[in-house]
Amino acid sequence: MDYHIFHLGEVRLQSGVTLPHAYIAYKTYGTLNAAKDNVIIFPTSFGDQHYQNEWLIGEDKALNPNQYFIIIPNMLGNGLSSSPSNTASPYDQANFPHVTIYDNVTLQHRLITERFGIKKIALATGWSMGAIQAFHWAASYPDMVERLAPFAGTAKTWPHNIVLIEGIRAALQADVAWNNGQYTASPEAGLRTLGCVYASWGFSQPFYREACYKALGYATLSEFISGFWEESFVPSDANDLLAMMWTWQHADISQNDRYNGDFEAALRSIQARTVVMPVRTDLYFTPEDSEYETKHIPNATFKPIESIWGHLAGFGLNPVDTAFIDNTLKELLGTK
Repeated sequence: MDYHIFHLGEVRLQSGVTLPHAYIAYKTYGTLNAAKDNVIIFPTSFGDQHYQNEWLIGEDKALNPNQYFIIIPNMLGNGLSSSPSNTASPYDQANFPHVTIYDNVTLQHRLITERFGIKKIALATGWSMGAIQAFHWAASYPDMVERLAPFAGTAKTWPHNIVLIEGIRAALQADVAWNNGQYTASPEAGLRTLGCVYASWGFSQPFYREACYKALGYATLSEFISGFWEESFVPSDANDLLAMMWTWQHADISQNDRYNGDFEAALRSIQARTVVMPVRTDLYFTPEDSEYETKHIPNATFKPIESIWGHLAGFGLNPVDTAFIDNTLKELLGTK
């Protein structure tokens, strides 16, 4: 096991449900300095575990473990932290309680303050749902987060994004093997169908038109849909994915007692020096939504990733996009 577990005990979630024996799985890179101010928080995204974030960490990268103490907390529901697949009855499988982004970030805050005594975060960053969590960090703890760099993600889930989630949820739940979440064998057909539906959203129209999937080693479009998209979801636990979908669908940095639904007030509260990096061709975390949000953050720069790789431009697949993200982080951190 290459990660650690932080036991939270009984946790009262935003829904009012108390989750017993809750825990966060996390991995750290680098060493916490004496001042405890070299911290980077880099949460995971939908369907991902900390392994999928490691492409952005390295001695030649902005997230340099020789310089920074990088913490990747695994999101609740991802199969490593408390999830439907690893929680005992009565909260196992489809009975797992609804978890919000607020819950995730609040518990991550406990991790870094109680386990490490950290009071300052040099940078909060992340991709997709990880970006939503980074936004939430900066709005929930504005005095703590010094820099913010969300990429391919927004501060809340906007209506068209919700449509995507409805589609992939329906695809999964249409498999009779899903059995209302009480399955004994994985609903593989539903997982494959989810991947097939997602294929039209994750990359842009020009990505497909220019057959960019060939750069990933796929000779044909059908091989790419099957090999990249369908196969990527088959190993996942269906209820874990559905739990994360609910979290994603209900994400909003203002839905808490601090802001009481005032989204613009939540954005205005962010004190961090901020660079917002949407992908120009992202089909569901759209640059238009990001531009609107950026205008309400006091010290923010709107810096889109000019790529035809769509949402997955933020996933470390295309070296050009990776260099753009990394260089932007270096500029923000002052290490370029």
